Amino acid sequence: MTYDDSEQMVARLAGHRVLVVGDMFLDEYLIGRAVRLSREAPVPVLERTESFALLGGACNPAHNVATLGGSARMAGVIGPDAAGRRLVDALAAAGVDPAGVVVDAGRPTTTKTRLVAESALRVPQHLARIDAIERRPLDEPVQDALLARLEALAPDCDAILVSHYCSGVVTPAVTEQVRRLARQHGLLTVADAQADLGRFAGFDLVKCNRAEAEAELGQALDSQDDFERALARLLPQLNVETLVVTRGSEGMSAIRRGQPAMHSPAVQVGDVYDVVGAGDTVVAVLTLALAARMSLSQAAHLANTAAGLVVRKLGNAVVRPAELAAALGA
Repeated sequence: MTYDDSEQMVARLAGHRVLVVGDMFLDEYLIGRAVRLSREAPVPVLERTESFALLGGACNPAHNVATLGGSARMAGVIGPDAAGRRLVDALAAAGVDPAGVVVDAGRPTTTKTRLVAESALRVPQHLARIDAIERRPLDEPVQDALLARLEALAPDCDAILVSHYCSGVVTPAVTEQVRRLARQHGLLTVADAQADLGRFAGFDLVKCNRAEAEAELGQALDSQDDFERALARLLPQLNVETLVVTRGSEGMSAIRRGQPAMHSPAVQVGDVYDVVGAGDTVVAVLTLALAARMSLSQAAHLANTAAGLVVRKLGNAVVRPAELAAALGA
């Protein structure tokens, strides 16, 4: 593929309006230089050199959509705290409309704090992660408020992307509202389903990873034949139009109703710094590609290429149109 062809393909991702709903996280990074071992415990002592926060959970695919030229709206739940305010401000700064965000006075904003040590090697070393998280399902008044936001925002969108991080926001009522609004307004429906795959019956596309597919089937998936049989079995079982199973360094396998299973190999990369958020980039690119009416093989190739770019960066990262076009045209 020439660079001009790549530019044209990437340009097709822009302009689509995506409503993202799911579990919203603030990802904090505390980075330091290891100077010695602690006298109190066998752990390194870090002298902090920098700290920053990134958009995590469902906010990350929304950020990727906006960076690639789409119009992203965020719907989810935060707490009445400083982390929630930082998250909303970060969404707005990233070009994501936070109009669907609901404040729940009874739960904290999910915050994931990572302790990272600088290294003489090129790759920083993660030492620990501390999560402030509430996993219980939404209380009824908060859920009703979120459903009302979806009702108001969906008519102006082309697709709804559900990002299910199993933190209580993607309830059965939320997924049913997404299905109803999609039928009413003719919207594309996509789910990044880290669990509860059956909850997304009737969606246009469901993405999961190898471990999640294995858990759904109750069997290991090793060979290419295993994946092809699994896809053929899961597609009607889940009652979805398209199913994508990501396989890490082996790329992804996918199937669309009425078509044979296909495999898209991973794009070869040099240094892998951090795989955090790669799946978010994949589902964002798949959503935009299908909204642009690309073939499943084109969508998978674009998503694999984008994932190969973000794993070279620390933390939840986004891919920009120019770098994606360059990688496709290389």
